[in-house]
Amino acid sequence: MIILSEELKPFLKDAPFEAIMALKGDVFRTIPGRCTQRIQLGNHFYFIKQHRGVGWREIIKNLLQWRLPVVSAKNEWRALHELKKLRVNVPHIVGYGYRGLNPACLQSFLMTRALPRHVSLEDFCGTWLKNPPAFILKKTLIEKVAEMARTLHDNGIYHRDFYICHFLLDMATLDPFARVHHIQLYLIDLHRALVRPFMRKRWQIKDLAGLYFSSKEGGLTKKDLLRFIKKYRNKPLHDVLNKEWCFWFKVKKRGDKLYRKHNT
Repeated sequence: MIILSEELKPFLKDAPFEAIMALKGDVFRTIPGRCTQRIQLGNHFYFIKQHRGVGWREIIKNLLQWRLPVVSAKNEWRALHELKKLRVNVPHIVGYGYRGLNPACLQSFLMTRALPRHVSLEDFCGTWLKNPPAFILKKTLIEKVAEMARTLHDNGIYHRDFYICHFLLDMATLDPFARVHHIQLYLIDLHRALVRPFMRKRWQIKDLAGLYFSSKEGGLTKKDLLRFIKKYRNKPLHDVLNKEWCFWFKVKKRGDKLYRKHNT
């Protein structure tokens, strides 16, 4: 099966599955069974993720570790569609396809439009310890991340790689003459995302701990973290901390453990 948007058909209309899987560009990431590239078609740039099968060994290893294996682009394709309906900013899908039935050998691809002029929050906030940003800018970004996290989790969507490097800031919306509330963030790398009709605290804690861990180098204060919690729950902070102190303690504990693991 191959699904292509109208904008791709002048370039790929008659291309067989093999030709799309053989597209070459600037490689951004490659791991066994998956490659992410930035390609150019005409005057436009796109990102394509090509999945070539992970093999039974990888599937069994993940299952033994109580992890759901990622065997195709379907997870990301589904998550992007769901988030689009929820009005969360995500890359626009222009192509998707898959071939095969054996989960160890599935071949698939997902193609999205490249975002113009963007920077990850990890890079954007990387200098905040030495050069703190304007208060209103920091507050706005914290609240926007919290709102996006709340939207995902309230609708049974879990990123499973929920780090600030996967939030892209649209630099065009940082125009000094524009209002700071017009800032736009995009969420990327949803290949491991889960879409479930029910809430699981284990996945929720994992996502939030990932955000906490990855923001530690950004110089966030205790007040910044409390501001995030209040916006994420969309309730008075006093009520949240009284009723959920155990939940947020688990988030902090897991985030601190991740930080120690990556800094030893």
